[in-house]
Amino acid sequence: MAEPHQPHDDLPIDQQLALKTAATRLESEFTDIFGAETIDRFLYSPGDQFAGRAAIPNFPPLLAERFARQRLHALARVEGKIRDGKPTVLFLCTHNAGRSQMALGYFTHYAADNAIAWSGGSEPGNQINPAAIEAMREVGIDITGEYPKPWTGQIVQAADVVITMGCGDACPTFPGKRYENWELPDPAGQGLDAVRPIRDQIDQRVHQLLDQLNVPITQ
Repeated sequence: MAEPHQPHDDLPIDQQLALKTAATRLESEFTDIFGAETIDRFLYSPGDQFAGRAAIPNFPPLLAERFARQRLHALARVEGKIRDGKPTVLFLCTHNAGRSQMALGYFTHYAADNAIAWSGGSEPGNQINPAAIEAMREVGIDITGEYPKPWTGQIVQAADVVITMGCGDACPTFPGKRYENWELPDPAGQGLDAVRPIRDQIDQRVHQLLDQLNVPITQ
């Protein structure tokens, strides 16, 4: 029998209930892979990390659930519990608010279910760069559902390719990983006119990366 989910008395009751519901969903998704204790540990720790960063009350539990899901998938890959053969790419920049989010948007759009992509930052910001959101909207890709988040050891270890963009020495290094550094201007504080050419460079690089990984472009 699963252990009771951890209480979170410092959060409003609706957020506590949302986290409990999230834990139940994750247990269903990861049946026979991870137990309730592991799921709670991954779920409640990000809840602490993201609490207070969002403007609407139900957003922190949503962030916690999505980040926990990503970390659980990564851990399952590291431990060999998921063996689907899909190439896994991690895009990293400093704030996970501009370049890495646009790269993730393009990669996910083009690769669909043929590959896995994640993103993270060494110093995650509070929101995605509005100019990056608008620039991607212009090409028909919606990145408003994403959010700045940190990278973790499991996520880096699970990736086959790590793409870094401006995080320098703060970017993690693990032996045996394929690393690429994309030299791109930082869109932080830039207007839409300045972000468009950065977006287009990322588009070209993502195409090249997918070709190198033998991942078909589906859209």
